[in-house]
Amino acid sequence: MPGVGIQFDFSTESGHHVSVVVHNDGRRFLGFYGADDPDACLLSVPLGPEEATALAHLLDAEPIDAVRTDGIDLVTEHIPVGARSPYSGRTLGDTRARTATGASIVAVLRRTGAHPSPGPGFRLATGDTLVAVGTREGVDALAEIIAGG
Repeated sequence: MPGVGIQFDFSTESGHHVSVVVHNDGRRFLGFYGADDPDACLLSVPLGPEEATALAHLLDAEPIDAVRTDGIDLVTEHIPVGARSPYSGRTLGDTRARTATGASIVAVLRRTGAHPSPGPGFRLATGDTLVAVGTREGVDALAEIIAGG
């Protein structure tokens, strides 16, 4: 959907057609279609950011906190960038997170969408959520750095 966003379509085993539209501005819609006409939307449900997140957690058969590491001592955690963070408005490189903690920031979740593999020039904003991977100690230290502790 050029200029609008991305549409993800799938069919369930029972033959129902479902669509998720992620608009460029962060809005999301669930669409339900009849099996006889995959172009005719029977119902569209708009979701706010919090609603989309809640629904994703309810549907996720294996939440991100349960990522298998096959015995390696790694954790994955979401770290919020709050209004009091000294890094809100600054670049990811300014945190020196990986050097200081050994933890990696593998994505930044923002209201407008996900930013996978952000580089050191990526500018953080209040309300962002960092997806971090590392040892328990490294991720905890990263959370302290981002919080300003």
